Formats: sequence, structure tokens, C-alpha cells
Amino acid sequence: MVDFEKDIEQCLFALRNGGIILYPTDTLWGIGCDATNEKAVQRIYQLKKRSDNKAMIVLVAEERDVIRYVANPDTRVFDYLQETTKPTTVIYPGAIGLAENLTGRDGSIAIRICHEIFCIHLLKRFRKPIVSTSANITGQAPAILFTDITIEIKIGVDYIVNYRQDDTTIAEPSAVIKWNKGSAEIIRP
Repeated sequence: MVDFEKDIEQCLFALRNGGIILYPTDTLWGIGCDATNEKAVQRIYQLKKRSDNKAMIVLVAEERDVIRYVANPDTRVFDYLQETTKPTTVIYPGAIGLAENLTGRDGSIAIRICHEIFCIHLLKRFRKPIVSTSANITGQAPAILFTDITIEIKIGVDYIVNYRQDDTTIAEPSAVIKWNKGSAEIIRP
């Protein structure tokens, strides 16, 4: 068993106190915060030097979390997701219970059910969705490995997860789809 309990505890402390974390996901390293905390979300926009009119992705641990934060989701999307092999983010209409500065202008939200063991443990213990945006300044290339993350990002967060810092597996961003009445519109393959 991998021991990341200290990382989980430190992340929970940061998240519960409006902090932001740098953590490994099922895709790239991400910058995250409590997805229900508007001030924490704003801190990420500032750190990334990103316009707050560009929505960010939210990670959840399981299907029921999607149902909790999306008004009337079409549950057929879960069958689609079970057939995909690549981590896939879905843009859902009707976000509820999330920070307003996190959602699209049309009220949509991008959510990915995460399958990375560290993230699953963190999400289940936190009991809320966590923002996941690439660990880079807007306009710069996303960091593929932990060693690619700039010092500006590292000093701008409240906690950096130690788990998987030495992982050299080449990662890539998730696929992104928009679910429309039973079918997937591919936004990013």
C-alpha cells in the first residue's frame, strides 16, 4: 500500500482553510482548491494569471457526486464514461452548489470522475469537489512532470503533495466532451 496519509492530512487542512494545493491527478499535475469556495477559486485564477471568465475543471470521486452538483444530469453519460479508456471531462449544464466564479457563463460546469488513487482518497475524505487546473501560468505549456512546474506556481500554493513527485510517466490532458441528449460532442479528443 502506498503511504500518502501525511499528504492527505495536509491537503485537507489547506482545502478546509481556503488554501490551494499542487497535486497529482489522473492526468497532469493540478492546482486545486475547494470548488465551493469562491475566494479560493479566485486565488487560483490570480496564480495562473487567468481570466475568471474561463471556467475550470472540477474533480469528483464518483457518479453520485455528479448528481449532487448538476441539476438533472442525463445519467446515460455514465455508461459512455465506463466505455472510455482515457480520463474524460464532461461539460454539464446546470451547475449547482459550486462557486459561481468556477462555472461557465451559461451555468455549465466541467466535471471529471477521477480514477487516480490519491485523488479518490482525498475527494472522499474532503467530501466536496476539488478544482483541477493545469499547474502552469496561462499561456505557458502545461507541466507534464512535476519537475516541469515553475517555481512561481510552487511558491503560490499552500501545500505541495509529495506523492508521485518522482513519477516520470508522461501524462496528457483529459478528453473533454459536452453531453447533449444522449450523445457526446467531442471538444478535446
